[in-house]
Amino acid sequence: MYKYNKLLVILLIIILFLGFFIFDKNRKSGTKVLKIISPIEFQIDLNGNKIFDIGETVCIPNIETFTSNLDISQSELQNKLKLSYEDSIKFGYLTDNFVENLLSDRVVKVKFTGEQSQNCRYADILVDNESYSKKLFISGFAFKNSIPDKKYDERLREAKKLDLVILNHKSDKYHKLNCEYGHTAHDAVIIPRKQVPNSSQPCKFCHLERNEQKHFPAVPSFPAVVSQGDIKMFLTDLTSVLKPNDNCNQLVCKEVLSKINSSQNSIDMALYGWDNVPEILDAFRKAKARGVKIRIAYDNSKISYYPDTQNLLEIADEKSGDGVKDLMHNKFMIIDGKYVITGSMNFSKTGFSGFNTNCVLSINSEEIANVYLEEFSQMINGKFHQNKSNFSHDTILLNDTKVTPLFSPKDKVIVNNIIPLINSSQKYVYIPAFILTHDRLANSLVDAKKRGIDVKIVIDATNAVASRSKVKFLRTEGVPVKIENYAGKVHSKTIIIDDKYLIVGSMNFTNSGENKNDENVLIIENSHLAHNYKNFFEYLWHKIPEKYLYQNISAEGKSSIGSCYDGIDNDYDGKIDMADEGCF
Repeated sequence: MYKYNKLLVILLIIILFLGFFIFDKNRKSGTKVLKIISPIEFQIDLNGNKIFDIGETVCIPNIETFTSNLDISQSELQNKLKLSYEDSIKFGYLTDNFVENLLSDRVVKVKFTGEQSQNCRYADILVDNESYSKKLFISGFAFKNSIPDKKYDERLREAKKLDLVILNHKSDKYHKLNCEYGHTAHDAVIIPRKQVPNSSQPCKFCHLERNEQKHFPAVPSFPAVVSQGDIKMFLTDLTSVLKPNDNCNQLVCKEVLSKINSSQNSIDMALYGWDNVPEILDAFRKAKARGVKIRIAYDNSKISYYPDTQNLLEIADEKSGDGVKDLMHNKFMIIDGKYVITGSMNFSKTGFSGFNTNCVLSINSEEIANVYLEEFSQMINGKFHQNKSNFSHDTILLNDTKVTPLFSPKDKVIVNNIIPLINSSQKYVYIPAFILTHDRLANSLVDAKKRGIDVKIVIDATNAVASRSKVKFLRTEGVPVKIENYAGKVHSKTIIIDDKYLIVGSMNFTNSGENKNDENVLIIENSHLAHNYKNFFEYLWHKIPEKYLYQNISAEGKSSIGSCYDGIDNDYDGKIDMADEGCF
């Protein structure tokens, strides 16, 4: 028994020694910054378990900084430097951005001083083997004994030019930087005025004019609907709708409603998912009552994402689900064999309400409807994915507009169609997209950038750091990529080229989108439609702060405008709004 206990003690000592060795090795080789509390206070993953534990708060000694974190008092430094409160917040905003660019999600080395307080262990941290505190000081953002480096004056001039406000997510009101009501909001965030959502109202106490108009810097304008002959293009704006609803107030919802209400014979629908929007559901029921035949091909692999889908399937005269791991990801309707509604929008509350950014086309063409019916007929008869036959589809001329309909997985749309258009581009390639992971597509964008093409991409925050995301690669290769910072999704799957081509559809720019899922894509050659979509892209680009060219952002958190009060699990972690760590 004694020998057994002795062996256990020895084994325990060995385990503890190995644990300490691994911890020390991780600390020396590098540990990840989990959270930036202020420019001189961080949560660092010292033990390598990828979560924050007690004792992992690290503070930088012997330097002072400003921050835009309203919970941190900085009046003493502000008085020493003779800055106004507003200028100190603006300077702190610049400092926070600099630090986030430098440290966010970075692996660093930690050099402890041996001192600690009740809340912090003091250390300098090494970024690329250089002292973080030194980097901060010589950049003009830190102070030693309240004395700045020579770049301070330049940084201060930059800060004074900023036009910032406090946005209260919950009340959807914005405040001046010195407003006491802005400071009492637990979910306040400092943002540029130009980024204030259209729905937000000025605080009536700090903005003396109660009916004050928003005087933002000029942003590119865009129409919510653009008509060109037999095609209508609908654009929805995630920056203006911060919470989904089941009303049918958006123009795109009214268009779908109108087409269902006017149907006489048939509605054929390829459906990834469905949410009950009362007016739309009622329109389907009335259509069925007057003898319209309703057929639905639907995705059966992820049906739990849309539990209301069953309500619509009960109305259908015929229905067919794919029932395999690959997605039936189409979102199109064919009405009476002559109208087609298609695009990136799911038939859901987040789609119909304009909460997500989408591009939807409504097309009046029997020829195009027949092409879509050919594809739909295979699915309603149980043929999905690789089991479908491959039909060749010629370009269709609608007045002066050329339309080429394509379908995944048979048409290999990215390799055969999209990349050649990018390779032949002359001026620009703009992409607002939910996700981009396709290797060859990413390489073609880098090549286009290197030959002088203006390439810009907006990616949804949800997928910016996905396992195969090309965001980091594209940025490293010099392609500007902005990550959106609003509650809704940039759900579009669109490419605009040279005010000439518009690529629109349900297909995400992924290997699965091209080679596995059922998808549909339209390549449209029309300068009017392409130019107007370009204006919308530039509007989005302008609304997203420049710092998100370099930083990523959590899809659910204070910096993602509206995401803590929209009732949506924006980052798919099972936690909604204030239950999510990003929001408390």
